[in-house]
Amino acid sequence: MIELKTEQELGLMRQAGNIVGRLLQHVVALARPKITTGELDDAAAAFIKAQGAQPAFLGYRGYPAVICVSVNDEVVHGIPGARRLREGDLVSIDAGAVVGGFFGDAAVTVIVGDAPPKTRKLVDTTRRALEAGIAQARAGQRLSDISHAVQQVVERAGFGVVRDFVGHGIGRALHEDPPVPNFGPPHMGPMLKAGMVLAIEPMVTMGGVDVQILEDGWTAVTKDQSLAAHFEHTIAIRERGPEILTAGD
Repeated sequence: MIELKTEQELGLMRQAGNIVGRLLQHVVALARPKITTGELDDAAAAFIKAQGAQPAFLGYRGYPAVICVSVNDEVVHGIPGARRLREGDLVSIDAGAVVGGFFGDAAVTVIVGDAPPKTRKLVDTTRRALEAGIAQARAGQRLSDISHAVQQVVERAGFGVVRDFVGHGIGRALHEDPPVPNFGPPHMGPMLKAGMVLAIEPMVTMGGVDVQILEDGWTAVTKDQSLAAHFEHTIAIRERGPEILTAGD
């Protein structure tokens, strides 16, 4: 069942989303050579605590950290730890926060230092795919209009769309109905209505789209070891158009 949020609930989600957006900006600024992914997680934990919010991921289905930090061929759900970032690493950071029982969720991919043009193109394409999906998140559209827009941007650039993980509704729970795939034909699925809140999150690879889960039970990597990028925003569908709740500052 797809829940429509009230103005009061959207207000709480706006607060949670703002914290997530600013948290990502804070952590991205720290993502430099030699820092460990665990140190990024510590910084995220301190930031969320200072905002008076709760981390959305810590303990979720047993997840052991505050944020996800996925490096190079890691698509999503990388567990922070002792790994040190190096020049040229592709780093995806996924974060969530809870305010008043409501969730915000967003992700961003950055390059540590410099990288080849194709890597920069992968990051730019994934960002543009998210923007294209958000542009379709309007009352009266169908859910798969978002999915199709994402896929079109990605595949026209010569990259692959991960099928095993998708976006989702969000609100009182981190994952709610409906699932939001990043692929598919247009004009299908539920009609979008004002009050829906969706986490739209393209996950894009430089090679094949197949993934596998590592022994830690969480980290998803590309089977062909190709690089992957991930962008996400929590957006509210409003009568006037989509509102990005996780834009931060």
